[in-house]
Amino acid sequence: MLGNKHKTLGEFIIENQSSFQYSSGELSRLINAIRLAAKVVNHEVNKAGLIDILGAAGDTNIQGEDQQKLDVLANDIFIQTLKNREIVCGIASEEEDDFISINSNDEKHQNKYVVLIDPLDGSSNIDVNVSVGTIFSIYRRVTPAGTPVQLEDFLQPGNKQVAAGYIVYGTSTMLVYTTGDGVNGFTLNPALGTFYLSHPDMRFPENGKIYSVNEGNYVHFLQGVKDYIKYCQEEKEDRPYTSRYIGSLVSDFHRNMIKGGIYMYPKSSVSESGKLRLLYECNPMAFIAEQANGKAIGGRTRILDIVPTELHQRVPFFVGSKNMVDKLQEFLDKYK
Repeated sequence: MLGNKHKTLGEFIIENQSSFQYSSGELSRLINAIRLAAKVVNHEVNKAGLIDILGAAGDTNIQGEDQQKLDVLANDIFIQTLKNREIVCGIASEEEDDFISINSNDEKHQNKYVVLIDPLDGSSNIDVNVSVGTIFSIYRRVTPAGTPVQLEDFLQPGNKQVAAGYIVYGTSTMLVYTTGDGVNGFTLNPALGTFYLSHPDMRFPENGKIYSVNEGNYVHFLQGVKDYIKYCQEEKEDRPYTSRYIGSLVSDFHRNMIKGGIYMYPKSSVSESGKLRLLYECNPMAFIAEQANGKAIGGRTRILDIVPTELHQRVPFFVGSKNMVDKLQEFLDKYK
């Protein structure tokens, strides 16, 4: 049970600020702003069945996907919270067509960071009360401070991230993040409105027994992926593995990191580039995975080494326990 004996997220940020290579305090304030927005979104998610915020909003986003009302609400909450705190120079969101420049022409604002965010991952699950989440990614801008941010500030490879994390709104609400020095998880005590350190030094087991993939698309997958799924299903001493797929990246990833497993969203004959967004989903989750003893690839390429070419770029995504990802890689390599 959580209590005052546990370290709060605020205390943890202050204590660990010196271990971050850019210890100006700006990143700490930025993560605190994300913490605040997460609590507001959590409040809205938890009352979703009581007020009129369920269902579709009637619009589509830049990817042509139907926006849910909570998608729009979560997007507004995170953007406004980050704007109000005046600690970032730019924001890119999965729900926005283009990036947002903030305080770019005000000389007194020398903010160094840009944030990329998926405000409500798995939002199609909202109506049926299944866990959803938020994913965020933070970079130092590459253009001069005090000038308007440019597209190049956002189109950086994942290995340039300075922080990344996610919030899962489930049976309990957790914020999990890394600044490149391991991964730590904090659980919200709703009675106090405070996040407490509940999962220090989170790590993927090297082996796992869970595979997470939408098997309804099996016939459209590449042969290497099909072969790996058959491998997972074989009757052997250590198999078959267990199939678990929630359809919310945050929830599937979170479970697999704790229990050991692999998450797969391959390209297919239907989705030639895959479905998940490199900047808003794959890069932050890959950064977290590698910091937690896991591995993330986009086929034959390390996710964090991919140089983005567009804001809403999609890529295939495989992430999880090292040995499971390596075994998948063997099957993919058979069909070079």
